[in-house]
Amino acid sequence: MHTDLQPLEAAIGGHQARLEALRAEMARSIVGQQTLIERLLVGLLANGHVLLEGVPGLAKTATVNALGQCLHLKFARVQFTPDLLPGDLIGNLVFNPRDNSYHTRKGPIFANLVLADEINRAPAKVQSALLEAMQERQVTIGEQSFPLPSPFLVLATMNPIEQEGTYSLPEAQVDRFMLKVVVTYPTEPEERQIMALMARTAPRPPLTTVVRPEDILAMRALVDQVFVDEQVSDYIVRLVFATRDPSTVAPRLAPFIRFGASPRASINLSLASKALAFLRGRPHVTPEDVKAVAADVLRHRVLTTFEADADRMTSEHIVAELLAQVPVP
Repeated sequence: MHTDLQPLEAAIGGHQARLEALRAEMARSIVGQQTLIERLLVGLLANGHVLLEGVPGLAKTATVNALGQCLHLKFARVQFTPDLLPGDLIGNLVFNPRDNSYHTRKGPIFANLVLADEINRAPAKVQSALLEAMQERQVTIGEQSFPLPSPFLVLATMNPIEQEGTYSLPEAQVDRFMLKVVVTYPTEPEERQIMALMARTAPRPPLTTVVRPEDILAMRALVDQVFVDEQVSDYIVRLVFATRDPSTVAPRLAPFIRFGASPRASINLSLASKALAFLRGRPHVTPEDVKAVAADVLRHRVLTTFEADADRMTSEHIVAELLAQVPVP
Protein backbone atom coordinates (compact mmCIF):
# COMPACT_ATOMS: atom_id res chain seq x y z
CA MET A 1 0.00 0.00 0.00
CA HIS A 2 1.21 3.49 -0.80
CA THR A 3 2.63 5.26 2.28
CA ASP A 4 0.47 8.32 1.58
CA LEU A 5 -2.59 6.24 2.44
CA GLN A 6 -1.36 5.17 5.88
CA PRO A 7 -2.83 8.19 7.76
CA LEU A 8 -6.15 7.62 5.98
CA GLU A 9 -6.05 3.93 6.88
CA ALA A 10 -5.50 4.85 10.52
CA ALA A 11 -8.39 7.33 10.45
CA ILE A 12 -10.67 4.73 8.86
CA GLY A 13 -9.58 2.17 11.45
CA GLY A 14 -10.64 4.57 14.18
CA HIS A 15 -14.27 4.21 13.08
CA GLN A 16 -14.38 0.43 12.68
CA ALA A 17 -15.20 -0.23 16.35
CA ARG A 18 -18.21 2.10 16.10
CA LEU A 19 -19.41 0.34 12.95
CA GLU A 20 -18.99 -3.07 14.58
CA ALA A 21 -20.99 -1.84 17.58
CA LEU A 22 -23.72 -0.73 15.17
CA ARG A 23 -23.83 -4.13 13.48
CA ALA A 24 -23.85 -5.91 16.84
CA GLU A 25 -26.72 -3.78 18.13
CA MET A 26 -28.77 -4.41 14.98
CA ALA A 27 -28.08 -8.15 15.36
CA ARG A 28 -30.11 -8.05 18.59
CA SER A 29 -33.18 -7.48 16.43
CA ILE A 30 -32.23 -8.77 12.95
CA VAL A 31 -30.95 -12.28 12.23
CA GLY A 32 -28.74 -12.67 9.16
CA GLN A 33 -29.35 -10.23 6.28
CA GLN A 34 -25.70 -9.18 6.44
CA THR A 35 -25.67 -8.07 2.81
CA LEU A 36 -28.80 -5.97 3.34
CA ILE A 37 -27.31 -4.29 6.42
CA GLU A 38 -24.03 -3.67 4.60
CA ARG A 39 -25.81 -2.07 1.64
CA LEU A 40 -27.84 0.17 3.96
CA LEU A 41 -24.59 1.33 5.53
CA VAL A 42 -23.09 1.89 2.07
CA GLY A 43 -26.03 4.13 1.22
CA LEU A 44 -25.69 5.97 4.54
CA LEU A 45 -21.96 6.60 4.10
CA ALA A 46 -22.19 7.42 0.37
CA ASN A 47 -25.18 9.78 0.82
CA GLY A 48 -27.29 7.64 -1.53
CA HIS A 49 -30.89 6.48 -1.32
CA VAL A 50 -31.64 2.74 -1.21
CA LEU A 51 -34.55 0.77 -2.69
CA LEU A 52 -35.27 -2.64 -1.11
CA GLU A 53 -37.19 -5.22 -3.12
CA GLY A 54 -38.40 -8.51 -1.71
CA VAL A 55 -41.47 -10.57 -0.92
CA PRO A 56 -43.34 -9.80 2.31
CA GLY A 57 -41.92 -11.10 5.59
CA LEU A 58 -38.18 -10.79 4.84
CA ALA A 59 -37.56 -8.08 7.48
CA LYS A 60 -37.08 -5.19 5.06
CA THR A 61 -39.05 -2.75 7.20
CA ALA A 62 -37.73 -4.27 10.44
CA THR A 63 -34.11 -3.80 9.31
CA VAL A 64 -34.65 -0.15 8.41
CA ASN A 65 -36.45 0.37 11.73
CA ALA A 66 -33.53 -1.21 13.57
CA LEU A 67 -31.07 1.04 11.75
CA GLY A 68 -33.20 4.05 12.66
CA GLN A 69 -33.11 3.09 16.34
CA CYS A 70 -29.32 2.65 16.33
CA LEU A 71 -28.65 6.06 14.76
CA HIS A 72 -29.11 9.25 16.75
CA LEU A 73 -31.15 10.70 13.88
CA LYS A 74 -34.75 11.75 13.37
CA PHE A 75 -36.53 8.76 11.85
CA ALA A 76 -39.89 8.79 10.05
CA ARG A 77 -41.89 5.96 8.52
CA VAL A 78 -44.47 6.74 5.81
CA GLN A 79 -46.85 4.04 4.63
CA PHE A 80 -47.46 4.73 0.94
CA THR A 81 -51.05 4.08 -0.16
CA PRO A 82 -53.09 4.89 -3.30
CA ASP A 83 -54.88 7.72 -1.50
CA LEU A 84 -51.71 9.35 -0.15
CA LEU A 85 -51.43 13.05 -1.08
CA PRO A 86 -48.23 15.09 -1.58
CA GLY A 87 -49.18 17.19 1.44
CA ASP A 88 -49.28 14.06 3.60
CA LEU A 89 -45.62 13.55 2.78
CA ILE A 90 -44.02 16.99 2.51
CA GLY A 91 -46.51 19.14 4.44
CA ASN A 92 -48.86 21.92 3.39
CA LEU A 93 -50.10 25.41 4.11
CA VAL A 94 -52.65 25.67 6.92
CA PHE A 95 -55.01 28.63 7.11
CA ASN A 96 -55.32 30.41 10.46
CA PRO A 97 -58.68 32.25 10.59
CA ARG A 98 -57.64 34.24 13.66
CA ASP A 99 -55.15 36.39 11.82
CA ASN A 100 -56.30 35.54 8.27
CA SER A 101 -52.91 34.06 7.35
CA TYR A 102 -51.29 30.79 6.34
CA HIS A 103 -48.54 28.95 8.16
CA THR A 104 -46.48 25.96 7.02
CA ARG A 105 -47.04 22.54 8.54
CA LYS A 106 -44.04 20.37 7.70
CA GLY A 107 -44.61 16.72 6.86
CA PRO A 108 -42.72 13.54 7.82
CA ILE A 109 -40.23 14.05 4.97
CA PHE A 110 -38.42 16.48 7.30
CA ALA A 111 -36.43 13.70 8.95
CA ASN A 112 -32.89 12.40 8.55
CA LEU A 113 -33.95 8.85 7.78
CA VAL A 114 -37.23 8.37 5.89
CA LEU A 115 -38.69 4.90 5.40
CA ALA A 116 -40.99 4.95 2.36
CA ASP A 117 -42.85 1.68 2.92
CA GLU A 118 -44.36 0.07 -0.22
CA ILE A 119 -43.28 3.05 -2.31
CA ASN A 120 -44.96 1.77 -5.48
CA ARG A 121 -48.44 2.09 -3.95
CA ALA A 122 -48.53 5.91 -4.17
CA PRO A 123 -49.69 7.82 -7.29
CA ALA A 124 -47.62 10.02 -9.57
CA LYS A 125 -48.09 13.32 -7.70
CA VAL A 126 -46.63 11.84 -4.52
CA GLN A 127 -43.71 10.34 -6.44
CA SER A 128 -43.05 13.74 -8.01
CA ALA A 129 -42.88 15.39 -4.58
CA LEU A 130 -40.56 12.63 -3.33
CA LEU A 131 -38.35 12.99 -6.42
CA GLU A 132 -37.60 16.63 -5.57
CA ALA A 133 -36.71 15.65 -2.01
CA MET A 134 -34.42 12.84 -3.15
CA GLN A 135 -32.59 14.82 -5.82
CA GLU A 136 -32.51 18.38 -4.49
CA ARG A 137 -32.61 17.63 -0.75
CA GLN A 138 -35.39 20.20 -0.52
CA VAL A 139 -39.18 20.37 -0.89
CA THR A 140 -41.52 23.09 -2.13
CA ILE A 141 -44.62 23.97 -0.09
CA GLY A 142 -46.72 26.66 -1.68
CA GLU A 143 -44.28 29.11 -3.21
CA GLN A 144 -41.46 28.51 -0.73
CA SER A 145 -38.67 25.92 -0.79
CA PHE A 146 -37.43 24.33 2.42
CA PRO A 147 -34.08 22.52 2.77
CA LEU A 148 -34.19 19.05 4.29
CA PRO A 149 -32.02 18.13 7.28
CA SER A 150 -28.53 16.72 6.83
CA PRO A 151 -27.92 13.84 6.63
CA PHE A 152 -31.04 12.93 4.64
CA LEU A 153 -31.67 9.44 3.31
CA VAL A 154 -34.70 7.74 1.74
CA LEU A 155 -34.92 3.99 2.31
CA ALA A 156 -37.83 2.57 0.32
CA THR A 157 -39.38 -0.90 0.26
CA MET A 158 -41.16 -2.51 -2.66
CA ASN A 159 -43.11 -5.76 -3.09
CA PRO A 160 -42.32 -7.43 -6.47
CA ILE A 161 -45.16 -9.96 -6.53
CA GLU A 162 -48.23 -7.89 -5.68
CA GLN A 163 -49.50 -5.85 -8.61
CA GLU A 164 -53.03 -4.86 -7.61
CA GLY A 165 -53.15 -1.32 -6.28
CA THR A 166 -49.56 -0.53 -7.30
CA TYR A 167 -48.02 2.00 -9.70
CA SER A 168 -44.89 1.72 -11.79
CA LEU A 169 -42.19 4.00 -10.45
CA PRO A 170 -41.01 6.64 -12.96
CA GLU A 171 -37.63 5.76 -14.45
CA ALA A 172 -36.29 9.17 -13.41
CA GLN A 173 -37.12 8.39 -9.81
CA VAL A 174 -35.77 4.84 -9.87
CA ASP A 175 -32.50 6.27 -11.22
CA ARG A 176 -32.23 8.48 -8.11
CA PHE A 177 -31.77 5.41 -5.93
CA MET A 178 -28.08 4.71 -5.59
CA LEU A 179 -28.75 1.03 -4.83
CA LYS A 180 -31.55 -1.39 -5.49
CA VAL A 181 -31.09 -4.32 -3.14
CA VAL A 182 -32.94 -7.58 -3.72
CA VAL A 183 -33.71 -9.15 -0.33
CA THR A 184 -33.66 -12.96 -0.31
CA TYR A 185 -34.91 -15.70 2.00
CA PRO A 186 -32.86 -16.64 5.08
CA THR A 187 -30.97 -19.92 5.38
CA GLU A 188 -32.35 -22.78 7.51
CA PRO A 189 -30.03 -22.02 10.49
CA GLU A 190 -30.97 -18.34 10.26
CA GLU A 191 -34.67 -19.17 10.19
CA ARG A 192 -34.29 -21.25 13.35
CA GLN A 193 -32.64 -18.25 15.01
CA ILE A 194 -35.46 -16.01 13.77
CA MET A 195 -38.04 -18.31 15.37
CA ALA A 196 -36.12 -18.37 18.66
CA LEU A 197 -35.92 -14.58 18.68
CA MET A 198 -39.34 -13.61 17.37
CA ALA A 199 -41.80 -16.36 18.31
CA ARG A 200 -42.96 -14.73 21.53
CA THR A 201 -45.68 -12.33 22.60
CA ALA A 202 -43.54 -10.06 24.78
CA PRO A 203 -42.37 -6.85 23.06
CA ARG A 204 -38.69 -6.66 22.20
CA PRO A 205 -36.60 -4.15 24.13
CA PRO A 206 -35.60 -1.04 22.14
CA LEU A 207 -32.17 -0.88 20.60
CA THR A 208 -29.46 1.47 21.83
CA THR A 209 -28.21 4.47 19.89
CA VAL A 210 -24.57 3.91 18.92
CA VAL A 211 -23.86 6.37 16.07
CA ARG A 212 -24.45 10.12 16.13
CA PRO A 213 -24.89 12.53 13.17
CA GLU A 214 -21.40 14.00 13.60
CA ASP A 215 -19.96 10.46 13.35
CA ILE A 216 -21.75 9.91 10.04
CA LEU A 217 -20.54 13.22 8.61
CA ALA A 218 -16.97 12.45 9.75
CA MET A 219 -17.12 9.02 8.10
CA ARG A 220 -18.50 10.53 4.90
CA ALA A 221 -15.57 12.93 4.78
CA LEU A 222 -13.20 9.95 4.95
CA VAL A 223 -15.15 8.06 2.28
CA ASP A 224 -14.50 10.98 -0.07
CA GLN A 225 -10.75 10.48 0.50
CA VAL A 226 -10.72 6.75 -0.28
CA PHE A 227 -8.33 6.21 -3.19
CA VAL A 228 -9.54 4.90 -6.54
CA ASP A 229 -6.78 3.82 -8.91
CA GLU A 230 -7.05 4.77 -12.57
CA GLN A 231 -7.34 1.10 -13.56
CA VAL A 232 -10.28 0.66 -11.18
CA SER A 233 -11.90 3.84 -12.53
CA ASP A 234 -11.48 2.51 -16.06
CA TYR A 235 -13.08 -0.77 -14.97
CA ILE A 236 -16.11 1.11 -13.61
CA VAL A 237 -16.50 3.04 -16.87
CA ARG A 238 -16.14 -0.13 -18.97
CA LEU A 239 -18.87 -1.84 -16.93
CA VAL A 240 -21.27 1.06 -17.38
CA PHE A 241 -20.47 1.44 -21.09
CA ALA A 242 -21.06 -2.30 -21.56
CA THR A 243 -24.68 -1.81 -20.44
CA ARG A 244 -25.14 0.65 -23.32
CA ASP A 245 -23.17 -1.22 -25.97
CA PRO A 246 -22.38 -4.83 -25.04
CA SER A 247 -21.17 -5.70 -28.56
CA THR A 248 -17.48 -5.80 -27.59
CA VAL A 249 -17.83 -8.04 -24.51
CA ALA A 250 -21.14 -9.93 -24.88
CA PRO A 251 -22.67 -9.42 -28.35
CA ARG A 252 -25.59 -11.75 -27.68
CA LEU A 253 -26.96 -9.27 -25.11
CA ALA A 254 -27.35 -6.42 -27.60
CA PRO A 255 -30.95 -7.29 -28.65
CA PHE A 256 -32.03 -7.44 -25.00
CA ILE A 257 -30.97 -3.93 -23.90
CA ARG A 258 -33.24 -0.99 -24.69
CA PHE A 259 -31.35 1.60 -22.63
CA GLY A 260 -28.18 1.23 -20.62
CA ALA A 261 -27.07 2.97 -17.45
CA SER A 262 -26.51 6.74 -17.39
CA PRO A 263 -23.40 8.58 -16.11
CA ARG A 264 -25.14 8.71 -12.73
CA ALA A 265 -24.44 4.97 -12.55
CA SER A 266 -20.68 5.56 -12.92
CA ILE A 267 -20.76 8.17 -10.18
CA ASN A 268 -22.79 5.97 -7.84
CA LEU A 269 -20.72 2.87 -8.56
CA SER A 270 -17.54 4.74 -7.67
CA LEU A 271 -19.09 6.22 -4.52
CA ALA A 272 -20.60 2.92 -3.38
CA SER A 273 -17.28 1.13 -3.95
CA LYS A 274 -15.48 3.73 -1.84
CA ALA A 275 -18.05 3.36 0.95
CA LEU A 276 -17.72 -0.44 0.84
CA ALA A 277 -13.92 -0.18 1.02
CA PHE A 278 -14.36 2.10 4.05
CA LEU A 279 -16.68 -0.43 5.73
CA ARG A 280 -14.06 -3.11 5.17
CA GLY A 281 -11.35 -0.93 6.72
CA ARG A 282 -9.38 -0.11 3.57
CA PRO A 283 -8.26 3.32 2.26
CA HIS A 284 -8.40 2.18 -1.39
CA VAL A 285 -10.94 0.54 -3.71
CA THR A 286 -10.28 -2.88 -5.22
CA PRO A 287 -12.01 -4.42 -8.27
CA GLU A 288 -13.69 -6.84 -5.83
CA ASP A 289 -15.38 -3.86 -4.13
CA VAL A 290 -16.72 -2.73 -7.50
CA LYS A 291 -18.00 -6.20 -8.39
CA ALA A 292 -19.63 -6.57 -4.97
CA VAL A 293 -21.88 -3.51 -5.41
CA ALA A 294 -22.17 -3.42 -9.22
CA ALA A 295 -25.38 -5.45 -9.40
CA ASP A 296 -27.06 -3.24 -6.78
CA VAL A 297 -26.06 -0.08 -8.66
CA LEU A 298 -26.89 -1.32 -12.17
CA ARG A 299 -29.87 -3.71 -11.95
CA HIS A 300 -32.47 -0.93 -11.91
CA ARG A 301 -30.72 1.17 -14.54
CA VAL A 302 -30.72 -1.34 -17.40
CA LEU A 303 -34.00 -1.29 -19.34
CA THR A 304 -34.78 -4.41 -21.31
CA THR A 305 -36.54 -4.91 -24.68
CA PHE A 306 -39.58 -6.97 -25.59
CA GLU A 307 -37.19 -9.64 -26.91
CA ALA A 308 -35.67 -9.87 -23.43
CA ASP A 309 -39.11 -10.29 -21.89
CA ALA A 310 -39.94 -13.02 -24.39
CA ASP A 311 -36.69 -14.85 -23.60
CA ARG A 312 -37.10 -14.23 -19.85
CA MET A 313 -33.85 -12.29 -19.83
CA THR A 314 -34.00 -9.82 -16.93
CA SER A 315 -31.72 -6.88 -16.20
CA GLU A 316 -30.35 -9.04 -13.36
CA HIS A 317 -29.19 -11.66 -15.86
CA ILE A 318 -27.72 -9.01 -18.16
CA VAL A 319 -25.69 -7.37 -15.38
CA ALA A 320 -24.45 -10.75 -14.13
CA GLU A 321 -23.24 -11.72 -17.61
CA LEU A 322 -21.53 -8.37 -18.14
CA LEU A 323 -19.75 -8.72 -14.80
CA ALA A 324 -18.51 -12.13 -15.95
CA GLN A 325 -17.36 -10.84 -19.35
CA VAL A 326 -15.83 -7.41 -18.71
CA PRO A 327 -12.10 -7.92 -17.97
CA VAL A 328 -11.10 -7.23 -14.36
CA PRO A 329 -7.87 -5.23 -13.86
